[in-house]
Amino acid sequence: MAERASSGGVQSVERVFELLELITAAGGEVMLSELATSTELPLPTIHRLLRTLVAKGYVRQLANRRYVLGPGLIRLGEGASKQLGALVRPQLRTLVDQLGETANMAVLDSDMVLYIAQVPSKHSMRMFTEVGRRAHLHDTGVGKAILAQMKDDSVRAVMARAGMPSATSTSITNVDDLLADLRLIRERGYSIDDGEQEVGVRCFAMAVPNAPTLTAISVSGPVSRVDGSFAERAVPMLRAAAEELSRDLNRATPEA
Repeated sequence: MAERASSGGVQSVERVFELLELITAAGGEVMLSELATSTELPLPTIHRLLRTLVAKGYVRQLANRRYVLGPGLIRLGEGASKQLGALVRPQLRTLVDQLGETANMAVLDSDMVLYIAQVPSKHSMRMFTEVGRRAHLHDTGVGKAILAQMKDDSVRAVMARAGMPSATSTSITNVDDLLADLRLIRERGYSIDDGEQEVGVRCFAMAVPNAPTLTAISVSGPVSRVDGSFAERAVPMLRAAAEELSRDLNRATPEA
């Protein structure tokens, strides 16, 4: 019989996910000794779980004996993204119907942001964002909404790893300036990408509270339409959509 964890779950399953999360937090590559110092699990247990994950293709061991995330996780991630996209699409469509501009949903993916759902505006306009695209966190509305959920030390660490390239002349390229912007985002509850990713495009974004992974939704369009009066209408609608999505994502599954 599987050993039960204190939370009511299966202990071995919890341990597997703990190891996968530790490997992810380490940048996707780690030594066995590093895992041993990051968890209270006994070394033999770590080694046994890693062997199982390697056999299933969810972890690989390199020639230098370091463990890395395996290709098996890609299939799981793609399936989860599709399901999450299907869940959020009705909320995004409502935003587009009400506001007339493109709506997106994105999640934190390592040190980047990954767009997983989009409902485009009826206006003819080609934009940077599309489902499956990854982007930097510091110069996108959804990225900054996600960063605002982190502690400053974590933000600094992410920026040190990912860098802060300048997409436009208004992109934030200094971590102290970014932290100042994040403080404003926390105070008002939403972020603004004012031409930082694309010249002439403005985006309003908001984090989805209590999401299982750091998540944000946004509406974006040309600055000629996405102005101050647009923000007055968009922010309350974004907040309502984010709260509804939070409830959907955290709805408990009935136990068997």
